[in-house]
Amino acid sequence: MRKIGLICLWVLLVPFMGCVTTPKAGDADASYAKVSDEPEWIRNGEPVEFEGEMWYPTDELENLLSSEVYLMGEFRGVRFFIDRADVKPLVRLYTYFGKNRYRAFEKRRQ
Repeated sequence: MRKIGLICLWVLLVPFMGCVTTPKAGDADASYAKVSDEPEWIRNGEPVEFEGEMWYPTDELENLLSSEVYLMGEFRGVRFFIDRADVKPLVRLYTYFGKNRYRAFEKRRQ
């Protein structure tokens, strides 16, 4: 009877043994967010030139759907957008940051 109990215990435990894993040496960084794919020039605060004006990156990331933005052009290999509901004079430009995330660019106030 005792042997049957041990066999039943093994039958129940074996399928769950693979669920417990130990972290591998390279997994320490897996919990951190991926570094942005933004170009270095944006992270350094360099502006986008559009319609003769300079637009500087802000620290703000906005949640926008791709249907809420309109492609206006490309600068230094990076596409930039406006809010589809925005009208001139424009208040902000955006560059793609991540899924439904856009970095805001604004003109500097004189």
